[in-house]
Amino acid sequence: MSTTECGTDLKLAKAQAPVLAGLARDGVVQAAVFPRIKSAWRAIRNRIAAYPLSELDDHMLDDIGLSRRDVVIALDRSGALDDPSLLLARAARERARTRFARPPAR
Repeated sequence: MSTTECGTDLKLAKAQAPVLAGLARDGVVQAAVFPRIKSAWRAIRNRIAAYPLSELDDHMLDDIGLSRRDVVIALDRSGALDDPSLLLARAARERARTRFARPPAR
């Protein structure tokens, strides 16, 4: 599931669209503020999408290359406006790289 498939996101995006459209009219505001709003919105949306991962069992998390510890750390260490998906992706990449690595020859 991608973060854009969440129904909550669609409802919130429709509610915020007129506000963001009004901000986009002013060139200065668009250049300075709009990227920050967009970034914060993406982080909040990804945080909402990451919370259901904590409800998955250990086998399901293992299938996607994560552990329960990875999910807890990502949600705890990232602030309200920080994107936990960055930490989750990094943990999954690290686990994939070391998961089937052969032990060093003796």
